[in-house]
Amino acid sequence: MTTANQSSNVAPLSADELQKINAYWHACNYLAAGMIYLRDNPLLKEPLKPEHIKNRLLGHWGSSPGLSFAYIHINRLIKKYDLNAIFMAGPGHGAPGVLAPAYLESTYSEIYPNKGEDEEGLLRFFKEFSFPGGIGSHCTPETPGSIHEGGELGYSVSHAFGAAFDNPDLIVTVMVGDGESETGPLATSWHSNKFLNPIRDGAVLPILHLNGYKINNPTLLSRISHEELENLFKGYGYTPYFVEGTDPEVMHPRMAEVLEQCVLEIRRIQAEARSTGIPTRPRWPMIVLRSPKGWTGPKEVDGKKIEGFWRSHQVPLANIKDNPLHLQGLEAWLRSYKPEALFDANGTLMPELKALAPQGNRRMSANPHANGGLLRKALRLPDFKDYQLKLSAPGKISAENTRPLGKFLRDIMRDNMTNFRVFGPDENSSNKLDDIYKVSKKTWLADYLPEDADGGELSPDGRVMEMLSEHTLEGWLEGYLLTGRHGFFSTYEAFVHVIDSMFNQHAKWLAMSSEVPWRAPVSSLNLLITSTVWRQDHNGFTHQDPGFLDLVVNKSPEVTRIYLPPDVNCLLSVANHCLKSTDYINVIVSDKQKHLQYLDMDAAIKHCTKGIGIWSWASNDDGFEPDLVFASAGDIPTKEALAAVVLLRENFPKLKIRFINVVDLYKLVPSSEHPHGLSDRDFDSLFTRDKPVIFNFHGYPWLIHRLTYRRHNHHNLHVRGYKEKGSINTPLELAIQNETDRFSLAIDAIDRLPELQVSGAHVKEKLRDQQIVCRNYAYEYGIDRPEDDQWHWPY
Repeated sequence: MTTANQSSNVAPLSADELQKINAYWHACNYLAAGMIYLRDNPLLKEPLKPEHIKNRLLGHWGSSPGLSFAYIHINRLIKKYDLNAIFMAGPGHGAPGVLAPAYLESTYSEIYPNKGEDEEGLLRFFKEFSFPGGIGSHCTPETPGSIHEGGELGYSVSHAFGAAFDNPDLIVTVMVGDGESETGPLATSWHSNKFLNPIRDGAVLPILHLNGYKINNPTLLSRISHEELENLFKGYGYTPYFVEGTDPEVMHPRMAEVLEQCVLEIRRIQAEARSTGIPTRPRWPMIVLRSPKGWTGPKEVDGKKIEGFWRSHQVPLANIKDNPLHLQGLEAWLRSYKPEALFDANGTLMPELKALAPQGNRRMSANPHANGGLLRKALRLPDFKDYQLKLSAPGKISAENTRPLGKFLRDIMRDNMTNFRVFGPDENSSNKLDDIYKVSKKTWLADYLPEDADGGELSPDGRVMEMLSEHTLEGWLEGYLLTGRHGFFSTYEAFVHVIDSMFNQHAKWLAMSSEVPWRAPVSSLNLLITSTVWRQDHNGFTHQDPGFLDLVVNKSPEVTRIYLPPDVNCLLSVANHCLKSTDYINVIVSDKQKHLQYLDMDAAIKHCTKGIGIWSWASNDDGFEPDLVFASAGDIPTKEALAAVVLLRENFPKLKIRFINVVDLYKLVPSSEHPHGLSDRDFDSLFTRDKPVIFNFHGYPWLIHRLTYRRHNHHNLHVRGYKEKGSINTPLELAIQNETDRFSLAIDAIDRLPELQVSGAHVKEKLRDQQIVCRNYAYEYGIDRPEDDQWHWPY
């Protein structure tokens, strides 16, 4: 049935269509159950025996029938209207409901020829599901047609909208699990419809799958009234259509009617907007599909309810090998689909059923948008050197690091107006990237007020994606990249943790994709972390957390990169490199405030290309063995480390100090552990094998120890970094509290040099006095002393 005041003039399914589509669905369900249970006798040509059953029963049945039910009905409309469509399965463990139609429409066998459309191929198809050396129980990268694994719930809708942006002919049908719908990211992502422009974007058709239960609990949206549920989605801005029931003979015609009505409504919305040129926000259709969990499976087992209850979530019948009644029950269940009427003696789907699937790239399992690297075109990039900051000498002037990057992004946007977007949670202006608004505004299709014209930077044609939900933004960006486009995301450092899990999942997707030969490379996910810990003096303790880097290094070295450019020109060089790359997650840490500038563009390019290097202009050990090595990674830590070097050279003129700056954090890792890592010889050459090393680091100090623990000179490595101390401080006072300031670093150096431990006592006292003076000045005036704040390299 549809909602009130909705009528349909769609032609109903004929009796022949109904019979065939139901048989096709039975084939899908047979395959889904076979994947979970069978390792032999795939067509039940003989009575089922214990030895035909897998030793471990893994997989999830409950959502699979509903997924394939929706999938095959979309197929019908792809054929009827020549639709360009892809399918996303939100329920994480619903892979059998997607793998089955992918196999039946031949894509699976084309990609994996050893799983052909015959009895032998079907057996391999069954056996390798949820099996060591085979495939997982999600829609993993090995699944043709998938760009959404669903291993962690909550991201299906945002991925779907990301795929639809700038894809005007694409319909993304996304099946949303009712368990998934309880997650925070999913709840927020329903608002994505306010950002979909019907002129230039494709469409997203969400299907909320209310099968009633999670693992062993009812779902919230299945236990509220029809009226409340309808009003919820009307409030989100959708027109909800309802398909509800248990009888396939009734549900197939209803689904066919409602789904076709939704497709025609999508086409009407797009045609009206594209003919008038007016991109108003429509009420896009969505479907609520209420069907039993474990539909068509066992109704009861051992006197307990299975179909339509949470017990059907995973494996409805367990202990098959040891329980003859369960074995009989499984055989009866599998034979209820009548495989002998679905497949011929060779194990191939009957021709009249095979004809129901689309052909070629119109198959959702073969659509190139679900293997976006096939469609990806390289960005047209302006020369990043044109945005450089001119320097007469190192360490003399200050500038906002991200401001020139904003101009670079502005012109990238100008030259790539159909395949590049910038994402950020209401922070692009704050992050000094607002020059992008000169060529493209913020996407906005909700209501406008007159005052928006004065600096609101809103437009339905905007390409800057801003919403105060890091989850939704990250999902949009991932969907956009996985369908072949490019993007750039900036966010505050302390709150990038909101997407920790999303980062994890995307990193895993990329790592697995690299092992799938038919997956084409996609654009890297470029993440600028700014508004950093050392300049959160105005926001305080809650905004001070550089720990995202610790999370990043947990992921595969094949897909993660971390850059800490110390100044404008290094940031431009790094950003240019990252925007050209594929199949990585590039994390760039660069603060938005004014910082001391060190390298002209030529030097910056060389330094960033190497990723680590000696700054000769800041060192005085050329031709000598150094007494001490200073190293830094990050903007403020670099300034404080340089200032510490000056303090030491002023007080101990004979001291030989080497200064090293690290841009590419993975250079610290042995080359055997990361593609960017330095060999032990190169590391020893830089950091020596026996000299003290004072390393001033942007993040938590133990991360540097973790990266370098296998190095020869690790026992002489002394790392300073953030130590969870801070509040409303001045920048220098915050550094003093965490012992990353120039005075603490110089004192540490004196303590590490045996020849200075006694003779340096007076200098240490003087440095401690300076710390007290700086703190007292900050407490009295609310700012750092001008001579400290405006410090520059004196040589």
